Amino acid sequence: SYEPAIELQGATAVRLALQAPEFGLPWDALATAITPRTRMILINSPQNPTSAALSMADLDRLADMVEGTDICILSDEVYEHILFDGRQHACVVAHPRLRSRSFAVSSFGKTYHITGWKIGYCIAPPALSDEFRKVHQYLTFSSFHPAQAALADQLAADRQHYLDLPAFYQAKRDLFAQALAGSRFGLLPVAGSYFQLVDYSAISDLPDLEFCRWLTCEHKVAAIPLSPFCAGGRSPGPFVRLCFAKSDQTLLEAAERLCRV
Repeated sequence: SYEPAIELQGATAVRLALQAPEFGLPWDALATAITPRTRMILINSPQNPTSAALSMADLDRLADMVEGTDICILSDEVYEHILFDGRQHACVVAHPRLRSRSFAVSSFGKTYHITGWKIGYCIAPPALSDEFRKVHQYLTFSSFHPAQAALADQLAADRQHYLDLPAFYQAKRDLFAQALAGSRFGLLPVAGSYFQLVDYSAISDLPDLEFCRWLTCEHKVAAIPLSPFCAGGRSPGPFVRLCFAKSDQTLLEAAERLCRV
């Protein structure tokens, strides 16, 4: 949905390709892409679909790159509380040199397992937030009131919930990875979010969309192709996305089926 929103404003989205297996920001390509007409840089961390995550060192480098410009940063941080192996979330509005030019977007849906409620929030400094609200009030009315009240109560009552999320999902990540150890899928690193990219090159040379269709029909496990996320539909490799935000029983059953592929 990023690109249509950009195009509706009469702007042009410039995509930068990320490279497996780490999917870090392509700094040289980013520096080349920035021109006097650049108005915003949009980043996503932890990232869907690659599960990569930016560090504070990455934000330092980004701050160096935009210093002396009027470029805004829009950071999609909806998986901010789902980071693994002791990583700390790097938030743009917590960065001393980026906060004055940044919007951080997050989601109660991802944090509280209520994605169908479609409730999120945006954090920005007053000068940017004032302009944001002028536009937002004409794009949507509001989330339904009982959900807003419930989430406000939950935030006030139970901070421990989101502090426990990394361990909760890391256990699922590790369970799923261990169960897939005997399969022919290659597992890519997972720094955050609840997605696991797998390399299926040892199994098939089908394009990823066709492979996902075959996997669903023949083995009853649904995966998401990576190519729709990529510029021109060009995936960086034979990868598909699996989701481990499921019950342990479902994960083990899915892994058992995938080990038979």
